[in-house]
Amino acid sequence: MVNDLGGANDGSGADAGPAQSVVDEIVAAGGRAVANTDSVSDWDGAARLIEQAVSEFGRLDILVNNAGILRDSFIAGITESQWDAVIAVHLKGHAATLHHAAAYWKAESKAGREVDASVINTASASGTFLPNAGQANYGAAKAGIAALTLVAADELDRYGVRVNAIAPIARTRLTLATPGMNALFAAEIPEGEFDPFSPANISPLVAYLAGPNCKLTGKVFAVQGGAISELAGWHDVSTIESDGPWTVADLTEKLG
Repeated sequence: MVNDLGGANDGSGADAGPAQSVVDEIVAAGGRAVANTDSVSDWDGAARLIEQAVSEFGRLDILVNNAGILRDSFIAGITESQWDAVIAVHLKGHAATLHHAAAYWKAESKAGREVDASVINTASASGTFLPNAGQANYGAAKAGIAALTLVAADELDRYGVRVNAIAPIARTRLTLATPGMNALFAAEIPEGEFDPFSPANISPLVAYLAGPNCKLTGKVFAVQGGAISELAGWHDVSTIESDGPWTVADLTEKLG
């Protein structure tokens, strides 16, 4: 199943062409593929996507969540619509498809059918380890996706489902449109040399996480060029303690 609403970078508009183009490439290479143009930010649209996958192929084994848009703005100037649109596509879009897929896998498991499934979510350096000014909505959504991944991994393990996430850095429509980063991604690479920002560097990790030989779950990996790093979330870096209730004066002394 190839899902793509076919909208612009900011999520506006719709075009069936992009999804169908990928389907055509897969078919031309000898594979089987079907297009879907529902918006994953719509709960019912996400349900139709999962239902279509099961109907067309008889079962669902892998879910790759990768939908995203950009409506960058500094916090002081961001509008409600800019905030809501990005959260809806990224965070709600991940949650919606994951919900309907999880319901399917739970039902399969409860019916006594063995499930060996994998979910790969797409977080970002923005929101995990490299905050980017002007992307409060995007960063918050991506941080939420990383947290959603950990919760889903804990919940769905009992049904035979693994859930991991990637935080890729690569040349895409969105990164080419990101202020301060577009020049880096647009740099020309001499023919025959390794391209550290090619999206092709990302797909092997996705294929591994989706495959039957991978037993990992609840992991978030940064991936760029030839480097893959496992990321960890919030953790203690220092601790202060008191034998009794804290006072503001105590905290001023301890925390400076």
